Amino acid sequence: MISDYLSVKAASYLHHLCVDIPSRRTGSAGNREATDFFAATVASFGFATETPAFECIDWIENGAYLSVAGLAFEGRVSPYSLGCPEARAPLVVVSTVAELETQDIAGKIVLLRGEIAREQLMPKEFPFYNPDEHQHIIHLFETKKPLAIVAATSRDPEMVGGGVYPFPLFEDGDFEVPSVYTTDVEGERLAAFAGQEVSLEIRAQRIPATGCNVLACKGARQDRRVVVFAHIDARIGTPGAGDNASGTIVLLLLAELLADYTGETGIELVAMNGEDYFSNPGEKQWLNQNAGRFDEILLGINVDDVGYVKGRVGYSLYDCPPKIAGTIHVVLASYPGIVEGDPWYQGDHGLFLIHQIPALAFTSELLVELMTEITHTPKDTPEMVDAAKLVVVAQALRDLLLSLAGG
Repeated sequence: MISDYLSVKAASYLHHLCVDIPSRRTGSAGNREATDFFAATVASFGFATETPAFECIDWIENGAYLSVAGLAFEGRVSPYSLGCPEARAPLVVVSTVAELETQDIAGKIVLLRGEIAREQLMPKEFPFYNPDEHQHIIHLFETKKPLAIVAATSRDPEMVGGGVYPFPLFEDGDFEVPSVYTTDVEGERLAAFAGQEVSLEIRAQRIPATGCNVLACKGARQDRRVVVFAHIDARIGTPGAGDNASGTIVLLLLAELLADYTGETGIELVAMNGEDYFSNPGEKQWLNQNAGRFDEILLGINVDDVGYVKGRVGYSLYDCPPKIAGTIHVVLASYPGIVEGDPWYQGDHGLFLIHQIPALAFTSELLVELMTEITHTPKDTPEMVDAAKLVVVAQALRDLLLSLAGG
């Protein structure tokens, strides 16, 4: 049966993207291998492909060393942090923004704990959501110029991967102050040494690199098209099986199912790159490329974190006109493994919403559980993904796209 054949293929794709390629972080060699693989595979099914490049950074780290008064303390390198050669400086403890505004921290090592370290700070160049308070904190650090930062954190339930303990307060390749993070318990122990000289070394390096999106198109009219997203990158430190090798594989299977498509309506499959990267370069590139063309898009679809071994696949609609919504409901009703779920806004379908484009998103019915316990952690392994569910989503999308195209 075709479903069995595609399930075997999906499992093979999953192994390749998460095991053969150990990391798909944006800017890495593995990320480039993944985009090359995607482009070659969809091209083999008759899609015209483009791989527009963007500049980014890769990043490597080899740990940190933190000590005071002959005692060693745990310090994990903040993702994308600058390195810091071994240095010694007085320790300043800061718990609130008001304290940060008034403290003399120039050339010192700053321990952040308590209120100021309660939630992860958005990267300073993040384009879609950036609270003023976060940007104020970043600005204070970059103008006051401490030597380095030690952030003592607990858990941030609002984060994807909210069960991560401790969480990195900074995850920002544009931030110019080196930093490490540690637990709130370790921070309390370290705070007792306020005013004393701290020794800190951060072994990390930013490496100029490039990445790309992959755009795969079919159909006679690209001025009247349906666009399907799945981000191909993975966060640092996770295999990214559910997030989002799963969605990437759905697009690969869908390309095969549409190998014979010759309709008028354009179909654009986008392997989006950089969704889990601090500055979202792929999203910004795609938006720039489509400036003035958003009214050509009939429907935008995002596939992210599908195939969880527990529960069913969930879908949600956003600003869909009655005719399109009706078609979606009718098509998906024939797939009992796919159910309508609650709306969520943390994915790339937000790019459609900000331009008033009707959108459809697929994810897990148990998204909250995934985001709390598995997504963005080392637990996000191929064992967490049911390859057969990826086939079901691909087949449902094939049926939907043909229905929307009238053929």
